[in-house]
Amino acid sequence: MEKENTTSQMPRIGEKAPAFTANSTQGKVNFPDDYKGKWVILFSHPSDFTPICTSEFMTFGKMQKEFEALNCQLLGLSIDGLASHIAWLRTIKEKIEYNGMKNIDIEFPLIEDIKMEVADKYGMVQPAASDTKAVRAVFFIDPEATIRTIIYYPLNLGRNFDEIKRILIGLQTIDKFNVALPADWHPGDSVVVPAPTSMDKAENRVDHTEKGVTSYDWFFSTKELPKEEIAKEIAL
Repeated sequence: MEKENTTSQMPRIGEKAPAFTANSTQGKVNFPDDYKGKWVILFSHPSDFTPICTSEFMTFGKMQKEFEALNCQLLGLSIDGLASHIAWLRTIKEKIEYNGMKNIDIEFPLIEDIKMEVADKYGMVQPAASDTKAVRAVFFIDPEATIRTIIYYPLNLGRNFDEIKRILIGLQTIDKFNVALPADWHPGDSVVVPAPTSMDKAENRVDHTEKGVTSYDWFFSTKELPKEEIAKEIAL
């Protein structure tokens, strides 16, 4: 008899993030119930005691307060046991000095997932890369437990942490100000205003009669959104 295929479909942007309960280095995690009203960055790494993962955890640890200021909780995960997690994080704090970082205390939860239950729900194990290790997945999950952005990195490429923070700030800016963001946007750059929804509004865009709006064509218009204004709503 063939083995039943229990692999779950990877969740998609706009869908609710799969719920789970798991043990972690900070105690039991009940997601999403423990994080109501917060943004969550759930990320996986291939293995404890590996160099790229160590560099990433040190960077996440160094930036943890920055993410907390943005009302965001970090949640790490790998297919390793709790004892391995604890030993690795102790080693990072006590022995590793890298890129100007040392004595880094990892205070956010690192989930153990030996049975791959959470990794399976989130499509973190991709057999063509490895059937025993999670790839470097990053899920941005909003306070309503909706998945807003997904990034996947291969096993041998470390993440860009400036981009991870930029995405979080960008998503919060989109929600707070009802705008869209163009290529390479950073706080203080012009933002894209919603496209017109009627012929009259489209005509106003073409005629450049909307105050404060720069129109390149009826469907593509921008406006200024000063960094100071964003900072009133978001901890930049």
